[in-house]
Amino acid sequence: MVSGESILKIEDYLHQIGEEERSLFERIFRVFISEGGLEPPPSMVPWIEARFSSVDRVLRQKIIKIVNLITLEGALFNSLRSERPMETRSSEEVDNLIRAQEGDPFCRPLELTPSDVFGRIRGRHSITASNVAKYDGFHGLVIFDQHNPLIFSPEEVKDYIDTALEWAQKAHQADPEARYFFLMWNCLWKSGASIIHGHLQMTLTRGMHYPKVEALRRAALSYRERFGSNYFDDLYRIHEALGLGWEDDGVRYLVYLTPIKEKETLLLASELSNRLKGAVYKVLRAFIDRMGVKSFNVAFYLPPLASTQEDWEGFPCLVRIVDRGDPSNRTSDFGAMELYAASVISDDPFLVAKYLKETLTKV
Repeated sequence: MVSGESILKIEDYLHQIGEEERSLFERIFRVFISEGGLEPPPSMVPWIEARFSSVDRVLRQKIIKIVNLITLEGALFNSLRSERPMETRSSEEVDNLIRAQEGDPFCRPLELTPSDVFGRIRGRHSITASNVAKYDGFHGLVIFDQHNPLIFSPEEVKDYIDTALEWAQKAHQADPEARYFFLMWNCLWKSGASIIHGHLQMTLTRGMHYPKVEALRRAALSYRERFGSNYFDDLYRIHEALGLGWEDDGVRYLVYLTPIKEKETLLLASELSNRLKGAVYKVLRAFIDRMGVKSFNVAFYLPPLASTQEDWEGFPCLVRIVDRGDPSNRTSDFGAMELYAASVISDDPFLVAKYLKETLTKV
């Protein structure tokens, strides 16, 4: 395993891993390196020195572009971007905003939220509701008993996921043609959540899975047909060789080389087991408690609830967890680059992996 500390040295690390792993890397990923330059006017020098400690650091900037050739995901890394000017406020203000919303409709779900046509599912620490403005034919919520979305225990996270799964089975019984389940957790407004109160959202759709899930299934299937091996196994092997992947208690952790946004971590397991649910809890606590994350998205990519015509062999239970940035910062973490070209990433995956490994042993 390589003891790496910076994505900017990725080419050096590739020379240190085994030949088979390097061959797999070259099969799945491609790295492009470029250098950006600029000439600041003298009037900017004091500001640059105050912000970046020296002018030399910004005159020539190394950019790493990594492309996943199988899924066509891409990321651009430049460590200087993490130090760009931003309007930030203290996290205390976010905590105050959360407290100020106590008493919102999700604090009284039986009175102020609708039920689904098949009723509600009551968990030990949560209850379901039907979403008023639906994404799809079945679109529900798991509303947490706990108002603050950043406070949760391992038992509560397990309960939230179990309650969502029971909701999915009820919805599937109501419409057997609805087989494709999607579970998501948007935490705070920066992630897209319109209600501060802690909650999950889930949908069940018909016909085929949502396009991004289906695209990954097709990419993995094409990979297997072309190379005769499982895409997810090879993806994990590359990350493990680079020190960005490890396995614990049947769950594979990957700090992804082509993240959708900051700190994206993938969890892979053969089933949505209690171990995988526990891993979701551990990563979220490490994000919040060690890395200061306040707003995040979690997405579950799961095979369908019942048999379908598509080939899902070898497709794991995949959980994607990503930091959405400081909720008190007015700058959006998504722009035209992310929507239409490639993700621009500030956080170094090697540093994220280091923090996660250090923290997960204590959670």
